[in-house]
Amino acid sequence: MRISRALTLLALGIAVLSAPFCVGQSEWSVVQQLSSGQAIKVVLKDGASRHGSFESANDGGVVIRSGKSEQTFSRDEVTRLLVKGKSHRGRNALIGAGIGAGAGLGTGAAIDNDCSKTSIVCTGNKGKAILTPVFGLLGAGIGALIPSAGWHEVYRNR
Repeated sequence: MRISRALTLLALGIAVLSAPFCVGQSEWSVVQQLSSGQAIKVVLKDGASRHGSFESANDGGVVIRSGKSEQTFSRDEVTRLLVKGKSHRGRNALIGAGIGAGAGLGTGAAIDNDCSKTSIVCTGNKGKAILTPVFGLLGAGIGALIPSAGWHEVYRNR
């Protein structure tokens, strides 16, 4: 019974992990369903890439806007088309703040714990009170700086 359950979980895991590589990566219809104004990158057969905002697509090609000019690329010259993912800077800042606050609390507790009758300087609970928000703010800043909105491939000409 255990082996059967383990094999089922293994097969399910392989199916879930391989799904992004099997489903619709070469479907031009996905390109046609993109929203106007969405940030895209078009990679051409000659290796050059063009960035811009999506305007439209039909069976023959794709139109992007780069600055004030529009560029049209035929479907045959496009090897890959990628869309810009959603930014997660706020989430990363919150995670960084939590990690930083935890590190500040731990460091402050270690400093505050050093108080004894023979200590010359004793901080009381000031180490925790000061270092927790300071490290939290530093962690939030570092978390916000981490890039998170990468490019995701929606079409590949095989």
